[in-house]
Amino acid sequence: YTKEEMKVTWETRKICGLADDFPVSCTAVRIPTYRAHSESIVLETEKPVDVAAAQALLDSSPGVKLVDDIRSDNPKYPMPLTATGQYDVEVGRVRRSEAFGDYGLEFFVSGDQLLRGAALNAVLVAEECIKNGDLA
Repeated sequence: YTKEEMKVTWETRKICGLADDFPVSCTAVRIPTYRAHSESIVLETEKPVDVAAAQALLDSSPGVKLVDDIRSDNPKYPMPLTATGQYDVEVGRVRRSEAFGDYGLEFFVSGDQLLRGAALNAVLVAEECIKNGDLA
């Protein structure tokens, strides 16, 4: 694993409050983009996942823009080019995982790293914690 891949692993565990030995794996690839980061995410779940329910949840989540239409004549899915200049993170390609069957979900995200980077996310998490009384 590269240092960038390990940073994603460590940060995921930290942000989600997971144990240091919780299995998290990623592949990071550097590609030339103007100012966006993208990730392919694969989740294994304890309970069966309803893809339509997951799409509805993502679509109603603040800071998320569901871009998930690959079947039309003009398919739409997250791309660094279209995510650049937006505060919301594009999420799409939401589908059942072939690896984990009904107990897995796969999706692709792309977001503007300058508008929706670690600093803004830290502020948003802190604001949510204050609102919920977690930082009282």
